[in-house]
Amino acid sequence: MTAAARGLGASLLADGPAPELAERMGLYAWLIGDWTMDAVIHADDGTQHRGEGIISFGWVLGGRAIQDVWVLPGFFHGTTLRIYDPGLDAWHILWSDPLKQYYTRQLGRAEGRDIVQNGRLDDGMATRWRFTEITGGSFRWRGELSHGANWRLQADFRAKRLGT
Repeated sequence: MTAAARGLGASLLADGPAPELAERMGLYAWLIGDWTMDAVIHADDGTQHRGEGIISFGWVLGGRAIQDVWVLPGFFHGTTLRIYDPGLDAWHILWSDPLKQYYTRQLGRAEGRDIVQNGRLDDGMATRWRFTEITGGSFRWRGELSHGANWRLQADFRAKRLGT
């Protein structure tokens, strides 16, 4: 590893949540660690892409955010920055996929036992990404799009924590 990479890692990564925010960071804190995923991507034409990938979550930016990297070989390789906003009591969700050139922004909050992230694309299409069926060792993640009241499933991932 180069000196520059060690510097970036040391500047980016954190050992845990910032002490003053620790109590509020729980919504996503349970994700910290490494996961495998079985993925089904639903294309607009009705075709499906199935694959297996990995997801890694960690504390970053002095423990004031959680960053994750999602890799589905041959399909996407992106990262999410999840930043808690005490003024909104919500999370800013910033997704970037340089492979697909796909970027989106959402707000994340708890809804019952689930985590729901809502946003809009540049063309006005609504996005809804949800963590459901959450246990200590697994979760389901569903990504949906909508131009109105009808939601269309775009992606469905079933993840399991590595080592469980």
